[in-house]
Amino acid sequence: MRLSMTLLIVLVTVLVSWRAFGDRALLERLLLWPPAIERRRQYERLLTYGFVHADWMHLLFNMVTLWSFGTAVERVFAPALGPLGFLLFYLSAIVVAILPTYLAHRRDPGYRSLGASGGVSAVLFAFILFDPWSRLIIFPIPVPIPAVLFALAYVGYSIWMDRRGSGNVNHSAHLWGAAYGVLFTVLLEPRVLAHFARSVFG
Repeated sequence: MRLSMTLLIVLVTVLVSWRAFGDRALLERLLLWPPAIERRRQYERLLTYGFVHADWMHLLFNMVTLWSFGTAVERVFAPALGPLGFLLFYLSAIVVAILPTYLAHRRDPGYRSLGASGGVSAVLFAFILFDPWSRLIIFPIPVPIPAVLFALAYVGYSIWMDRRGSGNVNHSAHLWGAAYGVLFTVLLEPRVLAHFARSVFG
């Protein structure tokens, strides 16, 4: 039986986040702190920040979303990329999603970022290309929302909040993760654009 990369990512992320909840030093070592990359060359933080979370709710939301859509995307990617392809897609999405944030804050000692949201956004938007009219239930809204309408609302809200620049959520990572998920999927399977257009516009 083939090991699910989605399940492996979820298990590792939960384990690392759980350990970091009780170990402040570990959390500080793994999260994105731009000066540590700029001065100490700790480039691994561009990846490890995606495996630690602010609290259990933050972790639960990201991992439930990843589990819900990652398994489907993994199955679609497997024929072209092999068993490790989805893992590489997800890890690269975490890095790509945070790069604009890092460049904008690389000399800001007061800035920190953590969480898997950029990678999860990439997976979610890859899924939406395959099945734009699937119904998503997004906590805490109990009403199913068509995936394509959710995508429009998500992008619009993230752009608006990113421009406001307030709050503790890294909306830039959400946007860049979503964009990377779409670009990666289209480059892997260009026919998905025609499929998406037919599904949405008939």
